[in-house]
Amino acid sequence: MGLDDIFTASVFASAIRLATPYIFSALGETFAQRSGVLNLGVDGMMLMGAFTGFYAVYLAQQSEGMSEPVSLLLGVAVALIVGGLMGLAMAFVSVTLKAKQGISGIGVYLFGLGLSELLFQQWVGTPKSVSGFPRIDFPLLTDLPIVGEIFFHHNLLVYVAFALVPISAYVLNNTTFGLMIRAVGQNPEAADAMGVSVARVRYATTTIGGMLAGLAGASLSIALINLFQQNLTAGQGFIAVALVYFGGWRPWTVAAGAMLFSFVNALQLQIKVVGADIPSEFAVMAPYVITIIALVFATKRHEQPTALTKPYERGE
Repeated sequence: MGLDDIFTASVFASAIRLATPYIFSALGETFAQRSGVLNLGVDGMMLMGAFTGFYAVYLAQQSEGMSEPVSLLLGVAVALIVGGLMGLAMAFVSVTLKAKQGISGIGVYLFGLGLSELLFQQWVGTPKSVSGFPRIDFPLLTDLPIVGEIFFHHNLLVYVAFALVPISAYVLNNTTFGLMIRAVGQNPEAADAMGVSVARVRYATTTIGGMLAGLAGASLSIALINLFQQNLTAGQGFIAVALVYFGGWRPWTVAAGAMLFSFVNALQLQIKVVGADIPSEFAVMAPYVITIIALVFATKRHEQPTALTKPYERGE
């Protein structure tokens, strides 16, 4: 391959890897928002998932008798559980207590940010690396020029993230559970009259969102970067919330938005590596500027779920 081919393959392969945490967290947020719950605590859930998943793997790999694959699966399980518990907490505050969802979400974010930093300082102290998910090589496919490097040389969680896109679309559009989610998000009064428990559906979707946010954090700390440090996510959870709006609350377009942001981010990283004559500040800023521009145009094409951010009280 020539230098141009290598550059192209590197950019697209990096974009796919970098999209993984955005896809996990944005898909989870899509479920929550389609049911009427705006969860601004995604970044805090990602941080807690990142730390607890990392710490579980770190402890497991320090001990004898546990294989590396088992330790990694343990880390994923812990991140899912912690994220799910934080999702339950968000649901309790927003659905049961009917607090303002924006304020309660920020509270969850600050809780996750503070607790993850505290636990990291107390239990680890300084950044340490772990053996994360290895890249999977597919016979024959991985050796294909350009295509092999782009699509067939990633770790397991990358493939899981992209597999969740059609699964999420199918669940939302072709299952009874998806119909209940959409009904609760659009017209909770009508859904309640048909015997659908608005609270249960919102609890379920917010918990699912929390679990996927925790998994998104773990995809950073034990699959992409393979370490944990303070504020590891650097606001990625808030980008995920924006991607839900960008994608019009549809899994396919949400994932497309994640790829757009990740591609621009991967491009600016590669430009810095090759030393192009572009100010570094502009390169770092470019992904966020493009995301904002795309978000402005995207939100004009789609209407948000009618009951989004609105607590439901039977009889209102």
